[in-house]
Amino acid sequence: MRTRHLILSLIAAVVLASGCSGSSDDQGDPAELKARLATAKKVLDDAETINISLATKKLPDGVTGLQSAKGKGNHSPAFEGLVTVNTGGSSLDADVIAVDGKVYAKTSFAPVFLTIDPATLKAPDPATLLSTDTGITQILVKTDKLTDDGKSRDGQDVLTTIKGTLPGSVVKDVIPSADADKTFTVTYRLDDKDVLRDATLKGPFYPGGGAVSYKVTLTTSDTPVEIEAP
Repeated sequence: MRTRHLILSLIAAVVLASGCSGSSDDQGDPAELKARLATAKKVLDDAETINISLATKKLPDGVTGLQSAKGKGNHSPAFEGLVTVNTGGSSLDADVIAVDGKVYAKTSFAPVFLTIDPATLKAPDPATLLSTDTGITQILVKTDKLTDDGKSRDGQDVLTTIKGTLPGSVVKDVIPSADADKTFTVTYRLDDKDVLRDATLKGPFYPGGGAVSYKVTLTTSDTPVEIEAP
């Protein structure tokens, strides 16, 4: 009996030891994670049309900035959709068309599209988010300190979560008011074909506003979209 108990105790000890070492050390191969993110970028950059959603649940009190942007566009780059900015403590919705380096907006206060400078609202030109070089997809290949944060289920899909950090200088291309001298955290979720499900960026997007989180969702279509100035 003593021998049997000793064997069972040894087996249990080995199992526990191996389980502990696996959970603490298994953060994924950074080179493999980097390759998966590069594949995710290529999928997005090769698409004819991108559907994009960029939003934060809450902006700091008193901050003027981007609440959300949702629409579609292409890599020319061009965008059309709905943008919400927060200014003076209230939200303002606008139908937006961004093409050929100009941004046009139509709000409930204006019956026609007017040319605007999004920088005055501390918001990006939404078309630039779809640029393959300096747009949102660049973050996928410029993320540092990559780690595998495990798998999770989203409906019937099993997703891999990858975490890392981004230089503020890169994030500033996405949200112009981001602090270029700071470091931001980013969390990606990829499916088993390395298609990006979503990404969440967190950090000092606005001076004196503390940490703010933006969630980005990108989906693709093979059907071209034509976007023209109003």
